[in-house]
Amino acid sequence: MTLNILTAENILLNQQVSSKEDAIRLTGRILVERGYVEQEYIEKMLEREQLTSTYMGNFVAIPHGTDDAKDKVKTSGIVIIQVPNGVDFGEGNIVKLLIGIAGKGDEHLDILSKIAIVCSEEENVVKIVNADSKEEIMSYFNGVN
Repeated sequence: MTLNILTAENILLNQQVSSKEDAIRLTGRILVERGYVEQEYIEKMLEREQLTSTYMGNFVAIPHGTDDAKDKVKTSGIVIIQVPNGVDFGEGNIVKLLIGIAGKGDEHLDILSKIAIVCSEEENVVKIVNADSKEEIMSYFNGVN
């Protein structure tokens, strides 16, 4: 199964964000603009970050809403944002790849597991951060079985 919810328009290349909050808001805004979530989901993403960091290691953060934000999800979606210069997610954790997810029902678990497979290898993350095209980024995730 591929991450067929990942499309080229859901990928932003070479973005700059000045703070963790800006990074989460940008990720949420793209999820809203693409019709995956309602506007209120963004606040739930910020709330989730206060509860526990969504930094996953290997320069990756996966901002997503709290469990009680499920009713704000219209349909499952994923957005990927390159931040080559990095953004500080606290405690010295620098994020260069933001992966925003919205999962309908329990679909987020399947989405997360596929992302984890790709991003568990730091060399994959570096390639994704340095990718020059949206298609190149999509190829890394769509190759996951």
